[in-house]
Amino acid sequence: MPIATINPTTGETVTTFTPATSDEIEAALGRAHRRFTEYRKTSYPQRAEWTRATADLLDAEADEVAAMMTLEMGKTLSAAKAEVLKCAKGFRYYADHAEAMLADEPADPATVGASKAYARYQPLGVVLAVMPWNFPLWQAVRFAAPALMAGNVGILKHASNVPQCALYLADVIGRGGFPDGCFQTLLISSAEVEAILRDPRVVAATLTGSEPAGRSVAAIAGDEVKHTVLELGGSDPFIVMPSADLDAAAEAAVTARVQNNGQSCIAAKRFIALADIYDDFAAKFTERMAALKVGDPTDADTVVGPLATEQGRVDVEKLVDGAVAAGAVVRCGGKRLDRPGWFYPPTVITDITRDMPIFTEEVFGPVASLYRAADIDEAIDIANATSFGLGSNAWTNDMSEQQRFIDDIEAGQVFINGMTVSYPELPFGGIKRSGYGRELSAHGIREFCNIKTVWIA
Repeated sequence: MPIATINPTTGETVTTFTPATSDEIEAALGRAHRRFTEYRKTSYPQRAEWTRATADLLDAEADEVAAMMTLEMGKTLSAAKAEVLKCAKGFRYYADHAEAMLADEPADPATVGASKAYARYQPLGVVLAVMPWNFPLWQAVRFAAPALMAGNVGILKHASNVPQCALYLADVIGRGGFPDGCFQTLLISSAEVEAILRDPRVVAATLTGSEPAGRSVAAIAGDEVKHTVLELGGSDPFIVMPSADLDAAAEAAVTARVQNNGQSCIAAKRFIALADIYDDFAAKFTERMAALKVGDPTDADTVVGPLATEQGRVDVEKLVDGAVAAGAVVRCGGKRLDRPGWFYPPTVITDITRDMPIFTEEVFGPVASLYRAADIDEAIDIANATSFGLGSNAWTNDMSEQQRFIDDIEAGQVFINGMTVSYPELPFGGIKRSGYGRELSAHGIREFCNIKTVWIA
């Protein structure tokens, strides 16, 4: 894939970029390595000053940056602006809390025969971040903000279709006051990742993206004995029980499915309703999905814009068409729109069987799979019948049912009577083939720290 801005609304190439040369890559690694030796000694108040200044710039430039993001990957302008503002919030959160999160943790010295004993958090060094296009700023910021506040430095290898967003992030961090080399963007192909990750100056990596990409980075890092954090795909369940407010659940279900034009790892993708209320929920949900405005993401009334890439639409079509050919039923949508750009309509599909690829694979577009469950046990069984385990949603006003879902759903996150959302204050990540490690909260900032035990006689 060329490194280029291709407008998914029209399919037109806006601008292309020349990949970094081997000399430029070497220079960036050298800068990062040299910068870390000094940057790690800076104080938390100094880092916080630069971090807050970066947040201020994001707030001030939100409209301009949102337009750039919409141009590159097609999310609506309102969603793009909300993402920019969320990034500013993320920077401020770590500016406010990093020092306390990484404070020395004392142990009882008497129990270990010491006069003093504690754990100290120290930065690791140069961390490689391999990031996807679907939330081109937020997914990079949720690494960058805690990593920089911890005293690490970062090198960003972003997706090839969002080069302007990638360059902007390094630029705004620099303008926020961070010294040269603290955070650099390299416009490179995926083929360059292995050599960078194997370079001894790079000590760790984080990746958000597909399962194959995660496997590749994890294998290389494992061979080099380097720490990684992986946030991979998701096929999140959205369970609706008879005690739920069906109108509220149906409304939230639509947003949970079509957020970011359906291209979110934590978007609900498999909707499971109990038999008693299945028909009612299916009708409410399908009616709302069918009514959504699909169109130019720069229009204020557009709810669903185009998919980000042409291949992405091909992948969605393959799963839907294959399911229909095998007997599944499309309740709404199901066919690409006859217009320029990579549009695919909000779609609800039912009568899916477990032998269909759509049952097990992640659909990265505005397509909802709807299932009927006889009881709570079957609902949980369907929810867990996936290799993924990122987020999950369950709607019920029965306290015992809520506890069952909290205990028994196999996922890194469970949201009750609400849709899955990432918050700086809460740990974010998955289990099973959705990856390992955590981002955000105190757990996220500690991922790229050496937890050093200190014992003094």
